[in-house]
Amino acid sequence: MSVELKELDNGRLLEVHLTGKLVKKDYETFLPAVERLVKLHGRLLMLVELHDFHGWTGSALWEDIKFDAKHFNDIERLAITGETKWEKGMAAFCKPFTTAKVRYFDHIRAAEARDWLAQK
Repeated sequence: MSVELKELDNGRLLEVHLTGKLVKKDYETFLPAVERLVKLHGRLLMLVELHDFHGWTGSALWEDIKFDAKHFNDIERLAITGETKWEKGMAAFCKPFTTAKVRYFDHIRAAEARDWLAQK
């Protein structure tokens, strides 16, 4: 698995690039960054880019559920870009677990996803 984080707009926007299969250890990279940025800015904008993504291990899924519960109100807008129909379905599935406005964009529309996040 590869998790790459990129902070933009002075950390108000967090881009998360995911490839492969998420494992529990990946959350050791992701969680501290989110928590630090939430302390600095309150609610965040987040772009999650999925490329050749294969889901989660059981322990990583548990970490994701805990993250969702803890940060239910901390994300203002979440854009997800992906390559498959199940990734688009995943975007719809996550809506009840956050107060964020959530939209899915096909990976070729990543610029549109960034524009949507930048809207005031």
